[in-house]
Amino acid sequence: MWNRAELKGKAKFSFKRNYWKSVLISLLLALIVGGGGTGASSAASSFRSGMDNGYHSSQDSDYSDIYDYDEYDYDDYDDYDDYDDYEGSINDFKQGFKEGMSDYSPVGWMATLAIFGITFIIIFILIMTAVILMDVFICNPVEVGCKRYFLRNLNEKAQVGNIGYAFDNNYKNITKTMFFRDLYTVLWTLLLIIPGIVKSYEYQMIPYLLAENPQMTKEQAFAESKRMMTGQKWRAFVLDLSFIGWNILSALTLGILGIFYVQPYMDATHAALYEALRYGNPYGAPNYFNGMPGGYNGESNGFNGMSGSFNGESNGFNGMPGGYNGESNGSNGMSDSIVEDVPRQ
Repeated sequence: MWNRAELKGKAKFSFKRNYWKSVLISLLLALIVGGGGTGASSAASSFRSGMDNGYHSSQDSDYSDIYDYDEYDYDDYDDYDDYDDYEGSINDFKQGFKEGMSDYSPVGWMATLAIFGITFIIIFILIMTAVILMDVFICNPVEVGCKRYFLRNLNEKAQVGNIGYAFDNNYKNITKTMFFRDLYTVLWTLLLIIPGIVKSYEYQMIPYLLAENPQMTKEQAFAESKRMMTGQKWRAFVLDLSFIGWNILSALTLGILGIFYVQPYMDATHAALYEALRYGNPYGAPNYFNGMPGGYNGESNGFNGMSGSFNGESNGFNGMPGGYNGESNGSNGMSDSIVEDVPRQ
């Protein structure tokens, strides 16, 4: 059984060990996927507003220094003929416009509005289509790659190149599965907000499953994520709520704290949650030697700190440790025997 302190302890250790890369991946995840508005989006909006305010204030101060409006004598300007001509032109235009509109039939008005409406709808559809295609074919695979980075970074210093993992490993299957995850979440949200939130937690482990097993089918990924989150959705929700203090501090710092600490911390914690639910190996569990994990990519430690597994398989047969009396109990030609023979009775 996992607890928040263990997950956060391991997450904090892992992302600090590979700090700058974790910050970069979290920022990419927030900008492209929208995984954390606390850091990137608030910082970007604050930066833009600050730039705008600074620009306008500098413009006002520059013009006030150049022009002294109090010293200008408006009484010296007596020629208003140009202004009268300009005002007359505006009045003539307004009068002509009113006369033209009075002669315009209701059918013409309806046709004009229909043209504008159809044009707006077409442009909106094109923009939404482009956004959806980019989300399906670029953002979702990048999300899987970012999840893979944080998952591997729990137990070793992961590389930034992990973000492109989905593009080289069963890309079609990953894009299809992630598309249906988004589609089902949206459809559940259309019913009511609460079912959408519940389903989003039920599907939370899908990108991690695909990051480890890109060959996993859509049905298998949804079924396994549902199994893993059964009885865990409320605890996962409380885990997210435990970061509310950090999110408030991030907002007070205009998102800077979110970029450089909070968001990588949260992403690493979510990866630790997946590992705990998938393999039952939270930080400090017996299979961790001196508090440090001994494998990666789904590997699990053997007994007494010895590792005899690979690709997520456990050592021995049916979870039993390696053989004894000099016998080997490996698989695919791999052996895991005890060196000293035990005398037979």
